[in-house]
Amino acid sequence: MDAGIGFDAGEDYPEIREAVQRICAGYPGEYWRGLEDERAYPTEFVNALTEAGYLAALIPEEYGGSGMPLRAAAVILEAIHETGCSAGACHAQMYIMGALLRHGSEEQKRHYLPKIASGALRLQAFGVTEPGSGTDTTSLRTRAVRSGGEYVVNGQKVWTSRALQSDLMLLLARTAPIDQVEKRTLGLSIFLVDLREVRGRGCEIRPLPAMINHNTTEVFFQDMRIPASSLIGEEGRGFYYILDGMNAERILLAGEAIGDARYFTRRARDYACEREIFGRAIGRNQAIQFPIARAYAETLAADLVNRKAAALFEAGRDCGAEANIAKLMSSEAAWNAAEAAMQTFGGFGFAREYDIERKWRECRLFTTAPISTNLILSYVGQHVLGMPRSF
Repeated sequence: MDAGIGFDAGEDYPEIREAVQRICAGYPGEYWRGLEDERAYPTEFVNALTEAGYLAALIPEEYGGSGMPLRAAAVILEAIHETGCSAGACHAQMYIMGALLRHGSEEQKRHYLPKIASGALRLQAFGVTEPGSGTDTTSLRTRAVRSGGEYVVNGQKVWTSRALQSDLMLLLARTAPIDQVEKRTLGLSIFLVDLREVRGRGCEIRPLPAMINHNTTEVFFQDMRIPASSLIGEEGRGFYYILDGMNAERILLAGEAIGDARYFTRRARDYACEREIFGRAIGRNQAIQFPIARAYAETLAADLVNRKAAALFEAGRDCGAEANIAKLMSSEAAWNAAEAAMQTFGGFGFAREYDIERKWRECRLFTTAPISTNLILSYVGQHVLGMPRSF
């Protein structure tokens, strides 16, 4: 963000911000628009981030990564989005990593992490959501049944982004029927699936075109066999392993949304100062100026909550409330900034060459996924404010 906008509240990791922005400068709007035309994956952009070590930010140095704290990883994603680029093609590699890092065996970590860090393997697909269960994760129907030294998997996943571009996928499946466990949250397990081995052998991946170019897919499993060594952690505890990584996911994606909010605010401010109608800059009009100013204020507030959430996470303290609230506030700040930019640009906001409409579409996702605004509000109502469960 240029110095003319005072987002600098003592910006941390300035060297990371500057380095990431230099990489992003090589991938301007026309690059992303071209990808949308072809529904293509940003291979060059992802490779550049990988070669610079940024996609291995959370992998410990002993496994070939950078060993950065979560806050530094959030800054990387924030800087990407602040430039007008998108981390949607690669951010999953950061937040999926937690399950393998915290619950994988030493053998699994030594086998996979160095290759992921170097870019030899991509871990960017997360198979959780299903057509019939949505965010009701405990009701998912994909089954993994132990058969000797293997698991046999049957079921379907939807909105599994980047499955066609990823080598590995983290898969959540039920290993014990829901009517045979004490609690609905038991009996779910997570597996690290080598898609190179199973594609066309019990695993079918189909593109699922969407409003934004996130390379979304639906994945079908029919008697797919994977080695028992694919299991991460203890069988039946997968739901808790997924929950364990959700606070980190919230903080990382809040960083992306904050970056988008900054991008929109800068673009709207600049255009409002340059565009003249009726002999004066449109930024003199309160109907233009005030929404931009409000978006700026909301972004600052969201950023501060996200910094607190990251600090609590790094200290090993409970950060569920802060991580969820940061995700809520940052998604709304980004959307309000996007709306302010669209209104400021007027008809030109709909022109592809200005990139406002592309980023406007992209940032709308944050209020829906990977957790919706309403689910966050229900979490705050129940777990923070002590009110009855709302669903």
